[in-house]
Amino acid sequence: MFMTQKQFRLSAVAAALMAVFGSALAEDDEIAALIEPDSSVSIGVGNWSGDRAQQGMYDGMRDGKAYGLIDAEVNKRDNDTGTWLKLKTNNLGLDNREIKGEYLRQGNVGISAEYNRITRDDPKTISTRLQGVGTTTQVENGLASFTNLTLGTVREQTNLSFYKNLQPGLDFNLNFKNEDKKGDRLHSRGNAFQFVAEPINANTRQLETSLSYATKQFQLSGGYNGSWYDTKNGMLTVNPGAPVYLTQGLDNQAHQLFLNGGYNFSKTTRGTFKLERAVATQNDFLATSAVPGLALAGTPDRLNGKVVTTLVQFGLSARPIKDLSLNANLRYHDVDDKTPIATYSAGGDAPDYMAYSYRTITGKLEGTYRLDQNYSLTAGLEDKRQDRSVPLLKNGNEKNVVVPLRRQLDELTARLELRRSLSETLNGSVSYLNARRTGGDDKRGKAGADGAFLLDLYNTINPLNTADRTRDKLRIAFDWAPTEALSLQFTAEESRDKYENSAASPYGLNKGTGRLYSIDASYVVSEKMKLNAWYSYDQNGSKQVAYRSNGSGGNQPANKYYDLEDTGNSFGLGLRAEATSRLNLGADLELFHSVSKYGQRIAPLNGAAPVAEANFVTGVPDIRSDRLRLSMFSTYALDKQSDVRLDVIHERWKTNDWTWTFANGSSLADPGGTRYLSDPKQISNFIGARYIYKFQ
Repeated sequence: MFMTQKQFRLSAVAAALMAVFGSALAEDDEIAALIEPDSSVSIGVGNWSGDRAQQGMYDGMRDGKAYGLIDAEVNKRDNDTGTWLKLKTNNLGLDNREIKGEYLRQGNVGISAEYNRITRDDPKTISTRLQGVGTTTQVENGLASFTNLTLGTVREQTNLSFYKNLQPGLDFNLNFKNEDKKGDRLHSRGNAFQFVAEPINANTRQLETSLSYATKQFQLSGGYNGSWYDTKNGMLTVNPGAPVYLTQGLDNQAHQLFLNGGYNFSKTTRGTFKLERAVATQNDFLATSAVPGLALAGTPDRLNGKVVTTLVQFGLSARPIKDLSLNANLRYHDVDDKTPIATYSAGGDAPDYMAYSYRTITGKLEGTYRLDQNYSLTAGLEDKRQDRSVPLLKNGNEKNVVVPLRRQLDELTARLELRRSLSETLNGSVSYLNARRTGGDDKRGKAGADGAFLLDLYNTINPLNTADRTRDKLRIAFDWAPTEALSLQFTAEESRDKYENSAASPYGLNKGTGRLYSIDASYVVSEKMKLNAWYSYDQNGSKQVAYRSNGSGGNQPANKYYDLEDTGNSFGLGLRAEATSRLNLGADLELFHSVSKYGQRIAPLNGAAPVAEANFVTGVPDIRSDRLRLSMFSTYALDKQSDVRLDVIHERWKTNDWTWTFANGSSLADPGGTRYLSDPKQISNFIGARYIYKFQ
């Protein structure tokens, strides 16, 4: 993935003042004082009372112990030259930390350097006899006794950015990012749920350069993006008796050239364009080709992968009459997989790699008409057409695939929105979306040398991303500020998906539902006290039918019926208050409750005879998870430059998640006896104190 473009910017206040006062700002001492940047250094210590494996996955404070709290932000500005010097550090006392330094001369040159350390700890404790965790050779049951371990990864990022204004309207930007990722991640042998740990030791580099030119009428930006991925671990070997070989991500690289622009034909008409061409390759040596008897004789020792991506997009926006605005764009996106088709495994005739390409053309037209009485009506239509390849064998024949593949996929989306400014304090909108996805006939799966359909497999799979589907979505939103002190925002969304399955082929998703309700409120009690609150409810569900072979050579299939639903409730409350001229108080309460339902009915195996629905096997337990976090803080000003801050946090998390219990060592799960342990109820309290010194 390529990096997004970065630009050097002043703070919002400084930029606003510069826009108003221009070059005279540097000469006006009173205005300059307004944008004189504040700096601060904070140092302290905090302690968690207990382990928090779930809540501490990403913040570097998983264990119940003391942590250093060190932050700093130093900003200096030379008003005569418009030069800024910035240094910012966060979490220097934690495993997760970041440091950024920046030099910026307004409108001339900018340089920044940044370091980030990002950790991710797996919340499960793994009890195993696997030997060699952390290496590329592991042995099941290699240890004499079980040992407990936790897995995790560390990413260390270094970012360098450079900006230079070459002449009025012409800017050069360069960004480089280097990331080293190390650690271990939960993995499996593949043919059974048998625990192994994927050893990670990889480097990713990304480079972006761009040259931008802008005038009042014409804007143009072009450049180059590049990415390189290298890993030191090409293959993992697991020895449960007969070795099992698991390939890791192969070294690869990608290069992209891009050109974006816009032209203002008039005050009411503007055109834009975007051109991109990218080539991604993967030519790393296949470690499996060096294993005797594993690779097919004469097979290539490299994938020689190559994917070429082309993007062309044109847009036009216009206001032909006073009350009508129009937007249109046409987008062409082509992903051409030029990787050679080859067979790499000695275990079968089918190719281990199949080239897959697709071409998408998207057209979009949208218009907004301003009506009387503060109404505006927006209507839009988007047509997306995609041609997709079907994998081929080396001899040019279509591959006998099991999963259906479509040569063509079309989706037509219509949107209608009515918006009104009901008053100076109340605004509202209602929008409706209808999307219909269709496609040509499936390339149906086949099996067997005679090409006969096996158990009508082509009818048993209805891929979610290509199935015929009709989607309807309704959204209502209001913003209301009845008084200067109180403001409310409300949003409600309802969506329905209907999948076009036939009576002869009911398999796959049948319908889907989604809803979201949210409300946000803020209230200014007085100049010294502010409150805010929010609540959201979301629910997503689907109904589907799955196929289960009854093992009777194509007789009566045994079906599985699923009714899946995820529901979440979130609530938050915040308070900020100035108790005295020196003491500020704050508190935040966050509550979250989720329920995942796995309603299912499974027809048991019964040869060719149908099974009465009353004898179906039903359901698994719902999964419920709850999280509560209450945080309170107080800041006391010792003097104009010094503060002390106290933070107190109460945190609790609990769940009845049974997901990993199926894998806890048994003859039906992991034959190595590996168990996955987690505390279903985690409660911890935090108290921290810090000293803050402010200066300019």
